[in-house]
Amino acid sequence: MVKKIRSKFKKINSTLIELKKRIIFVFFAIIIFRIGSFIQVPGINNFVLLQFFQTQQNTIIDMLNLFSGGALSRASIFSLSVMPYISASILIQLLTLVVKKFIEIKKEGEIGKKKIDQYVRYVTLLISFIQAVSVAITLPHIISMRGLVIHPNFSFYLTTVLSLCTGTMLLMWLGELITIYGIGNGISIILCINIISRIPFIIFHTLQQFQEGVLSLISIFFICIIVFFVTCFVVFIERSYRKIILHYPNPQNIHKVYITKRTHLPLKINMSGVIPAIFASGIIIFFSTMVSLINVHIHIKYLEYLLYYLQPGNFLYIIISSILIFAFCFCYSYISFNPREIANNLKKSGVFIAGIRPGVQTTQYIIHIMNKIVFINGIYIIFICLLPDFLRTLMHVSFYFGGTSLLIVVVVIIDIINQIQTLILSNKYNSILNKSYLNVNNTF
Repeated sequence: MVKKIRSKFKKINSTLIELKKRIIFVFFAIIIFRIGSFIQVPGINNFVLLQFFQTQQNTIIDMLNLFSGGALSRASIFSLSVMPYISASILIQLLTLVVKKFIEIKKEGEIGKKKIDQYVRYVTLLISFIQAVSVAITLPHIISMRGLVIHPNFSFYLTTVLSLCTGTMLLMWLGELITIYGIGNGISIILCINIISRIPFIIFHTLQQFQEGVLSLISIFFICIIVFFVTCFVVFIERSYRKIILHYPNPQNIHKVYITKRTHLPLKINMSGVIPAIFASGIIIFFSTMVSLINVHIHIKYLEYLLYYLQPGNFLYIIISSILIFAFCFCYSYISFNPREIANNLKKSGVFIAGIRPGVQTTQYIIHIMNKIVFINGIYIIFICLLPDFLRTLMHVSFYFGGTSLLIVVVVIIDIINQIQTLILSNKYNSILNKSYLNVNNTF
């Protein structure tokens, strides 16, 4: 009896040790990139930079600053954050749907995945280099930020480009290490921590507006209620599934009498996760950045109008965001969940859907259900991401914590909890298998 209790405690301790190692690794990785977000690019005037960002609240620059965890407002080496990596992932994911070479690479399984990841790294380096060069050349010429660069010489340009590129690649490397040795998706965790790090500033700014009389106590209470109910709604949708009832034959005796048993195929309502929101925000931020950089060197009136309407809360921004979110919902859902492959696997296993023939009809049935789920998923993500913009424009409420940010934080936390549960369960199953293996060996 004592031996059994000791063996159980040993199994629990081994699980806790593995979990503790992963959590400690994530913790130290977070410390590293948070320290890096305070390391400034040399040659920048902090006073001018601070004055500029005080006038950029509720703009696309403020959103980019939120995703970088305030690194952009400090002119940090992590100012570009992981947005180049996200842009590169978007590009490569689209190529795997269109270009024949990438489609064949994707079919190679784990080897193909490693090749695609390598291409993403190369494209990330290229995009970060282009953005770093654009930022370095543009900073001394921005009219509203005169005096930002102390000495705009070749040394400043070289240092800025190397610092920004190195910072982005270091974040990408840390993200991959967190995915392998930590818990959850590394890039998503970096984005989540960057957003969480801005919460104290958001609370302080809201209280400051309350003291100045800009916000009333009723408005603050209304904001808290909305955040609470939206968070509950996100958690409810993220934990929701659409079950497809499956039947499989179960042999009962030697006379080949079969009794069909039932199971289900769970289709998550939010199959694409937080990816559509991140991709849509990444594309709009990238496009706005390029337009603003062009506008600095070539003053065109139409570009100024375009930049204005691309700010969060404006009509064009809402339309473009909605279209991009819908498109990425459908693309990413069908990339991560292939109905034809699922139908073929069901057919090979002898599993079927009642009233539906295996093969083509099963594929069409799954696609029909998926289209409905993805449509609901698209409306859900658009609602969550654009709700704060509607509040700001229609009700004149200073709601600074965006819906995209809230969605990222909630989804990442749920994913981390699921991975912790999976890790604990996998260790339990490994201990059971090891025990059965020892028993089999003892019989011989």
